Amino acid sequence: MCVKKNTSSNRVNKMKIAIIGIGLIGGSMALKLKQKQFATKVYGVDFNEQHLTDAKKLKIIDKISDLENAVQNSNVIIIAIPVDGTKKILSKILDLITDKQTVLDVGSTKSGIIKSIERHPKRNRFVATHPMWGTENSGPEYATLDAFKERAAVICDAENSAKDALELAQKLYENLEMNLLYMNSEDHDIHTAYISHISHITSYALANTVLEKEKEEDTIFQLASSGFSSTVRLAKSHPEMWVPIFKQNKENVLDVLNEHITQLRKFKSALEKENYDYLEELILNANKIRGILK
Repeated sequence: MCVKKNTSSNRVNKMKIAIIGIGLIGGSMALKLKQKQFATKVYGVDFNEQHLTDAKKLKIIDKISDLENAVQNSNVIIIAIPVDGTKKILSKILDLITDKQTVLDVGSTKSGIIKSIERHPKRNRFVATHPMWGTENSGPEYATLDAFKERAAVICDAENSAKDALELAQKLYENLEMNLLYMNSEDHDIHTAYISHISHITSYALANTVLEKEKEEDTIFQLASSGFSSTVRLAKSHPEMWVPIFKQNKENVLDVLNEHITQLRKFKSALEKENYDYLEELILNANKIRGILK
């Protein structure tokens, strides 16, 4: 893995951009790229007509379009839909483009998406990327201008993308003021299982635990501390996005989930046996994360 700091002075000629999926991520990208004057025109494509209407009203996109028209009239096509949808649509988009257009996705899994088009004759026009940002919210109304600033953008299997396509993707993310990281797709999926995907499973499980044991909704609301609220915040994330992620990254997610269950059992055993010295040891070991996440 290597890291490249953003250099926001990098510029290219203004671009026409198609964004497939005008939600939180796609909408936030559009806002920033327009502000930076990287994009002269943004075409919006989405099966959700309300998203398109809202995005046009909020001036996130300039034109509502169908897929074929948006692709044919754009220099860059950004796919910002759930990862199962990306696998279904990517080959079709590559069929429509020329050798001067660039396609990139923003999905949280990479290996399966890349494998789905590895033999496509225009594979090299595709750049597999993952901007590391998101919230529990969805929809263009939650799009924000500086969502990606100083965050990491991962580019996977860069050697399989055409040089000009890769350079364009790099400049796009630099205009989003992100820091670029490079790794292969298999490593990416392992790392995201540990730092992102398990967090969502844990949050969903905790929310279900509380909902099962505490039947009084008012009590949950009144007693919820900031710690509890922040821990279960991710449980508000939509299944339309996360079920496909867990499905595509199943083996890595199962690996980290098994380790997580092992750690929970250690805490359970320490309490059952009233071994508070061991409990303290577990907590002190966990405190080491402070040195990593400062």
